[in-house]
Amino acid sequence: MLRQGYSTRRIARELKSAGVIRNAESFVLWHYLHRKRSLKAGEYLFDKSANALEVHDRLARGDIYVHTVVIPEGYTIFDIAQAIQDAGLGSSQEFLNVAMSDTALIADLAPQAKTLEGYLFPNTYEFTRTQDMQEMAAAMVKQFRQVAHEIGLPFDLQKTVTMASIVEKETAVPDERPLVASVYYNRLAKNIPLQADPSVIYGELLQGAYSGALHHQDMQFHSAYNTYLHPGLPPGPIGNPGKSSLEAALHPATTDYYYFVSDGNGHHKFAHSLEEHNRNVGVLRHVMQRK
Repeated sequence: MLRQGYSTRRIARELKSAGVIRNAESFVLWHYLHRKRSLKAGEYLFDKSANALEVHDRLARGDIYVHTVVIPEGYTIFDIAQAIQDAGLGSSQEFLNVAMSDTALIADLAPQAKTLEGYLFPNTYEFTRTQDMQEMAAAMVKQFRQVAHEIGLPFDLQKTVTMASIVEKETAVPDERPLVASVYYNRLAKNIPLQADPSVIYGELLQGAYSGALHHQDMQFHSAYNTYLHPGLPPGPIGNPGKSSLEAALHPATTDYYYFVSDGNGHHKFAHSLEEHNRNVGVLRHVMQRK
């Protein structure tokens, strides 16, 4: 890792110490005799033999090593923080500190947002160790802005992103997302609690109380994110939705569905009434017991 402000002699010593070059003085002499470009700070990976001239050329080009970070759709800020740490870019807590506090990055988009949750767009990113956590978060927010503009999200979009984050967690099937969104919008219109399990899980995650599975008693968990206890949307997004879920939240299907249940195969059965929903649940339980 060659840091900003290192002199040419310091760079040469670092390279020699790492076994990249054999002679530091020769490297410095070559640089001053052929000084066309400055040497760039950053992290470099030398995984095959190279002579001092080739090494010098790489540093002059700034051919630094990048770390790939894959952020799948639906990842929470906790998942993203762990992905950043797993990529060797710093501690997960460092990223969380930024994600939980640096709302200035989205102040114009979601002035009521308490964290960056929902606005760190899922994508594959390439970061370097010269970038700090705020720069990484800003890159994800920039990607969110591009997608938001592309699909025409409203200016004050926190409610839409919050809905999209719930839809993202409820189904991985793109065609079902507008249907899931319609269920929740229908419930909101009738002031029926959303009863979204993912929101309960997120509330427990925020308080460090999630055990890895949801049980009946969790539905009484004290949290503003518990949509069994509190009608309406939770205070903010519960994850970072992808484009398909954002579009579903923006353009839900027109239905009179109020319920849905997983069929155990990645899809869902939708129902207009509680009676129909209970029948669906009964049938699915019977099928599962026979397997």
